[in-house]
Amino acid sequence: MRTGVIAKKVGMTRLFQADGRHVPVTVLQLDGVQVVGRREADRDGYTAVQLGAGKAKAKNIAKPQRAAFGKAEVEPKAKVVEFRVAEDALLEVGATLSAEHFIAGQLVDVSGVTQGKGFAGAMKRWNFRGLRATHGVSVSHRSHGSTGNRQDPGRVFKNKKMAGHMGARNRTQQNLEVVRTDPARGLIFIKGSVPGHKGSWLTIQDAIKIPRREDAPYPAGLFEPKKAEAAQEEHAPAGLVDEGAVHEIPALPSDAEVAAIAAEQEAGAAAEAEAEAKAAEAGEDNAGGAAEGDAPAADESKEG
Repeated sequence: MRTGVIAKKVGMTRLFQADGRHVPVTVLQLDGVQVVGRREADRDGYTAVQLGAGKAKAKNIAKPQRAAFGKAEVEPKAKVVEFRVAEDALLEVGATLSAEHFIAGQLVDVSGVTQGKGFAGAMKRWNFRGLRATHGVSVSHRSHGSTGNRQDPGRVFKNKKMAGHMGARNRTQQNLEVVRTDPARGLIFIKGSVPGHKGSWLTIQDAIKIPRREDAPYPAGLFEPKKAEAAQEEHAPAGLVDEGAVHEIPALPSDAEVAAIAAEQEAGAAAEAEAEAKAAEAGEDNAGGAAEGDAPAADESKEG
């Protein structure tokens, strides 16, 4: 298990594939993600790395944190997160992570705090229908109705769906696809939406439910300026999805195949119509025979 990264949500846009299909993506930026601390098994009882991202003014940081950043010889960070890792995935303090930590086509889990909606009513928060618009309802059209029973139990049960604070919850979007990376600018393009507002901090980790890609860098993708510039030249042109994240559309049937399918369907329809006609004729014959057999025989005893 390797470390994740801290990223800042920039916003959403779209990229294109070579065939013209567009892919909606969220742009995440790695802003100076460095290792600021290590946790080792013999000293701490577990193995992990502490990552820091962003920039913070020294006057706004407590003295213990300033001492920790000074010991690591890194500038003060605005966000610090600890990631559990395997023993062979520990990184050196001061190492900088790159957007190449993830590769195109890889699936990741993105965690963050959702957008806060403030104090919301029951209709917006829980999709309640509300009360009637007329017929006796006054000033209570959007209320949630009663919340309890009678004197027994005499209280409102916990977790009752009522009005209250909406949003601003820790949430994780799983199995999102990385469609492009830009190591030179520290950008990761992820297909779909992720929690949080623009400018919020997120954590990106390998998908926990799917095995990690073998070609993903292990123990981590570290930032190297020259390598990042070279990788930028090798990547797909701006605005296009990397080849590793391109999913081909199943081939459409040819004209001959379409004609054959149409002929087969017509033949089947004709056979069904013929079978129905034969069944109808057989039914008429049976009905006629039954009518003749049911007719009363003439009385032979009467003559003249």
